Amino acid sequence: MSTTGTESVPLVRDSPPTRFDIVARILHWAMAVLVVAMLFLGAALVGSISDYHRVLRLHESVGVLVLVLAVLRIANRLRRTTPAQIPSIGRLERAVATTSEILMYALLVAQPLVGWGLVSASGVPVRVLGGLRLPPIAPADVDLYDVLRDLHTVLAYGLLAALTMHMCAVLAHALLLRDGLLDRMLFTLGGRRFRVVEGTRRLIRRIADRQR
Repeated sequence: MSTTGTESVPLVRDSPPTRFDIVARILHWAMAVLVVAMLFLGAALVGSISDYHRVLRLHESVGVLVLVLAVLRIANRLRRTTPAQIPSIGRLERAVATTSEILMYALLVAQPLVGWGLVSASGVPVRVLGGLRLPPIAPADVDLYDVLRDLHTVLAYGLLAALTMHMCAVLAHALLLRDGLLDRMLFTLGGRRFRVVEGTRRLIRRIADRQR
């Protein structure tokens, strides 16, 4: 039986990408630097006296940048296809990774917002990025200030714990399992991937060999 017209061609679904898209990678590493800086600046506020206001302005500015990039990162994450999970990650670890990812996003949004509300409740104008004044998002109130200050501290410790666990998990996959998990978030330059991980492996091997 002959047919006329164009033959139907079966649809082939595109395979998942092997790495995160370039926007996700840029946002990831930019936020990594900013979050570490924000935590260090927050800790510096505890013992800072003479430079307290300068450190506070830097802390607030970095916090606003983290908030903006976090929103952009979540939006990009929702509209982009992510790489397929690597075979070495089991069902339980996958569930833990998904839960920790959601928790990390929540903390990256909540912590700057609570900080913004904290400064607003103190009655001090929120000035960031060299003088840009942000509107208050909470009324000036001493009791509210105390609550937000305690919450800001708790979220800071939570963010530090989540960041530490994330780094430990990534290093375990990169240095011990060597399953290519970290490669999905690395950049290429001139067709070559940055060999930071491989260089770290060699350094660890040399230190281990010397101690034998």
